[in-house]
Amino acid sequence: MIPIHDDNPTRIKPILTIAFIVACVMVFLWQVSHGPRGQQAIVYALGVIPAVLFDSAELPPELTWVPPTATIFTSMFLHGGWMHLIGNMLYLWVFGNNIEDAMGHIRFVIFYLLCGVAAVYAQALPVPESQIPMVGASGAISGVLGAYLLLHPHARILVAIPFGFYLHTVRLKAIWVLGLWFGMQLISSLAASGEGGGVAFRAHIGGFIAGMALIPFFKYKRFRLVNPFAALKR
Repeated sequence: MIPIHDDNPTRIKPILTIAFIVACVMVFLWQVSHGPRGQQAIVYALGVIPAVLFDSAELPPELTWVPPTATIFTSMFLHGGWMHLIGNMLYLWVFGNNIEDAMGHIRFVIFYLLCGVAAVYAQALPVPESQIPMVGASGAISGVLGAYLLLHPHARILVAIPFGFYLHTVRLKAIWVLGLWFGMQLISSLAASGEGGGVAFRAHIGGFIAGMALIPFFKYKRFRLVNPFAALKR
């Protein structure tokens, strides 16, 4: 399912959500401007490599642009391709504005980055020897989705469901859209074999759980949490 829009109005302009989207797009354009070899160097230099992060391997001097811990943050603004970028930015655009609205601009930045950090460690800790770089905003955005699930499970999301070359649109409750998304991450994580490159499903799961765990401490008091399981009955 491809989310397009939700029916959840906001009280403030989501300037930080927009800023994160603009930053990711600008960084990606900078990446592609360097050509294939340059892009690969950027991913290795600024992406998270677990073995380097945990000090069991070192990058060559020409790729040591920032300290290993700094790559936890730089990696959140890199993407592996146009579809990777567009998919992440679409999810952030649809769901990020309501989470920024629920906690304000400054708290949103901290929340977003903390979810990204949690996602990195969720992916890296099980395989600390991995030398495969990890890039993308999806871990942090997964935290946004987890928070949205607890704040607005009844919100209606307009989604597009592809059937070959045809897109069917339907409005579904957020509990179904996000619940299905999280279930797919769990199944995909269990089904994934080996440590080859691909989608960082553990990062998605870790970010999502971090968002659910952090939202009670970051939201304004006027926003009430909703039991998503109770939302299924309505």
